[in-house]
This record gives sequence, structure tokens and C-alpha cells, in this order.
Amino acid sequence: MSEVTSLGWSRWRRAWWFQAVYYAQTWRGSVVSSVLLPLGYLGALGVGVGHLVSHHSGLIDGQTYLHFIAPSLLATTAFQLGEGESLWPVLASFKWTRSFHAAVTTPLTPRDVLVGKLAWVATRAFAIGVLYALIIAGVGAAHSWWALTLPLLSVVICLAFAAPLAAYAAKVDTDISFPLIYRFGFVPMFLFSATFYPVSAYPGWLRPLVQLVPLYHGVALVRAACFGGAAPAVLAHLIVLLVLIVVGVLWGDVTFRRRLID
Repeated sequence: MSEVTSLGWSRWRRAWWFQAVYYAQTWRGSVVSSVLLPLGYLGALGVGVGHLVSHHSGLIDGQTYLHFIAPSLLATTAFQLGEGESLWPVLASFKWTRSFHAAVTTPLTPRDVLVGKLAWVATRAFAIGVLYALIIAGVGAAHSWWALTLPLLSVVICLAFAAPLAAYAAKVDTDISFPLIYRFGFVPMFLFSATFYPVSAYPGWLRPLVQLVPLYHGVALVRAACFGGAAPAVLAHLIVLLVLIVVGVLWGDVTFRRRLID
């Protein structure tokens, strides 16, 4: 039994290693989207716009504007990593490069391929979480020891999007729907998840809709880790994201197997 278990772990680690080796050749292209752009937002909005906000409106939910948006940029970066690694890259591995098909000609199973892919995305999310935790602490926005959990929360937020999107990308045969998902899903989600202003700034009728958006729960969870928050609300945000991960993995287990075996 132990040999079988060890072999299973060894298989998905091989799939993870393939992703790591490939990324080692292409990592420079991700620096802009994963590091430089969010830092640009932090500087332009947190410092530039934040000066005007502080001058005219004072504190936002008890925080300066710089401190208010710094945690949310970790959440949005993890979100963007999850979706960026799980639409075109997954479809490409099925349809164009067919690297997933090559993988299952070895002892790897479709489940190993899925887990290896998600494990690699989680690895990148953790690294980004460490970097942004240091930045958040550096600008003075980490007011709670729970901020130490930010790298783990980055993984949770990233996988909450990566798992369902990878499952979906394994299901479709063309990328025609991907730009629509970006335009009508990701962009509004980025703008309307209490990322740059609190929920109280929205019209009353819109607030419940904002709180249904998955990214909102990630933003709220990261802010709670930085500033402290009510335990029931934190648990609710965490449960929503964990449910998305579980649903995505179970769905992906089906779609990957159908695409590669059935």
C-alpha cells in the first residue's frame, strides 16, 4: 500500500516538475504582470490618489488609502495568476502543444496531470504571497500577526480561480469564449470587488451583488488578515473560496480524464 501511495505522489510531483522546468525558461514574461503592474497600481493609487483621498475624505474604513488597497493588490494578483495560468495555457497543453497527451503516455494519469498543474500554480502563488507580504509589511499595512498567513491565503485565492478555470479549459475545444470571460467576467470582477473602495461606497442595491463576487471574498480575507476581522465573517470568506477549489478539482478530474482518456 505504501509503495502505491508513494508512486502516486511521485507521479504528480513529476507533473509539477515539468511545469517548473518550463517556467524556468519563460519566467521573465511573468515579471510585468505578477510584480511590476501591481506595484505600479500601489504607487499610483496608494501614494498618488491616496494623497488626494486622505486630504479630502480622511481614512477609509479606519485605514489610510495606501493601507486600504495594499492588501487587495495581493488578492487581485493571486486572482490574475490563477486565471492567467488556467485558460490559454491549459487549452494549449491539450490542443496545440499536446504536452498533456504526451504526459499520459507515461505512468502519469489525467489526475496526476491536473494535480501537478495546480500544485505548480499554487507554488507560484505562495512565492508571490511571500513577496507581497513583505511589501505590505514594508508600507506599514500589516497590523495583525495574521498577516503571516498571507502567502497561504494567496494560494487559496489563486486556486479558487485556477481549479474551475482549468476544468473549463479542459472541456472546450477552442478559445473563442476566453476573451468574453475576460471582458465580461474578470474585468468587472477586478473593478467591483471592493478592491479600490469599500463596499459602503457602492449603491445599496449593488452591495449584495458585490458580496457574491468570488474575488470580493479573497479581498476581504486578505484585509482581515492584515487588519483583523470578525471570525464568523473570515470563516465565511474562507469557506466560499475552499468550495470553489473543491468543485474545480472534482470537475477537473472529470474533464481532464474525458479529454485525455475517454
